[in-house]
Amino acid sequence: MAENVENLILEHLRHIRGRVDQIAEDMNDLKHRMSGLETNMVLVKREVNSGDETDARQQVSLDKIVERLQRIERRLELS
Repeated sequence: MAENVENLILEHLRHIRGRVDQIAEDMNDLKHRMSGLETNMVLVKREVNSGDETDARQQVSLDKIVERLQRIERRLELS
């Protein structure tokens, strides 16, 4: 009877070990996937920042054009 209990315990322990190994493998996979996501997020943030910089430069250029146009209109007495 004691031998049957030992075999049952060993069987459960093997099952538990197998599940723990599977969970560890899944965790490693998730870590790799998260690293990839984090890397891609950094790239997206860089692109957004680059777009913001471009928008700011375009706004400065547009402001200068508007100023020049207003000066021209004043000189020609169009406004």
